[in-house]
Amino acid sequence: MDDQGPKFELSEPDFLALLVKAEPALRAYARSLVPDWDLVDESIQEASVTMWQKRDQLESADGFVPWARVILRFKCLRQLEKLRVRRLLLSDELLEKLAERGESRGVDELTARGRALHACLDQFSSEHRELLLAPHSSTHTVVDLAERRKKSPNALYKLLARLREQLTDCVRMRISAEAK
Repeated sequence: MDDQGPKFELSEPDFLALLVKAEPALRAYARSLVPDWDLVDESIQEASVTMWQKRDQLESADGFVPWARVILRFKCLRQLEKLRVRRLLLSDELLEKLAERGESRGVDELTARGRALHACLDQFSSEHRELLLAPHSSTHTVVDLAERRKKSPNALYKLLARLREQLTDCVRMRISAEAK
């Protein structure tokens, strides 16, 4: 005799609704683990397929985000392993800490941070936005950008520090205003 009660069934439309609702939080979580948005997209795509295949393991709709984060975490780590071949990345210990920190944040908090970040980035010129995103990109480095702009890397790093400070202040103000 089975004491587990009725099994949670998840139809395709219900699964897609949960995935779409959770996507901003999952995207933010993935971005905390991998260094660029292309890898975030690849990780999300791979994780979505795995989530669909393993949907019978989900016990309730309320548990979707934590369950999805576990799957996404493994997909992100797999993407990072591929990158290790090409360049030096963060240690496994640091990645573990970042993942734990990301898991402790709620969906609403991550979504609010993502909205604030995008809104603040939109306030910068395309040149400054490119510089802000360069350290997180696998295609551009600050040194590459300095060479292209015929500036010293040191000058660009100083500008980057000022831009980061402005971006951080903007994000904090937007989150604070949204919380009120």
